[in-house]
Amino acid sequence: MKSLGQHLVVELYDCPPDRLAAVDGVQETMVKAARAAKATIIDSIFHHFQPHGVSGVVVIAESHFAIHTWPEHGYAAIDLFTCGNSTRPWEAFKVVKRLFKAGHFSVMKMERGLLPR
Repeated sequence: MKSLGQHLVVELYDCPPDRLAAVDGVQETMVKAARAAKATIIDSIFHHFQPHGVSGVVVIAESHFAIHTWPEHGYAAIDLFTCGNSTRPWEAFKVVKRLFKAGHFSVMKMERGLLPR
């Protein structure tokens, strides 16, 4: 079977709260992840919630990278969804894991749009 895309569902735990609380820092990390994946960045939008948390998305030509953070719990939920064969979502994963300084993590990989060859 051939797939149209790969979707990495990432959970990061035990991250320093300051890494997850500042909207500018979260956005910068997600844009760096998109660049590491060799994705084509179209736009990004991020929002800081009161009293805690950031949500945002980097729209890429190949799909999207999205994040929701809970700094008070040291937790981030991240979707790294890429289509085609030119992007490297696992490189994006390495960036978010390193820059958010995750103590531990889980990743579930899904093949999206399964097609017969």
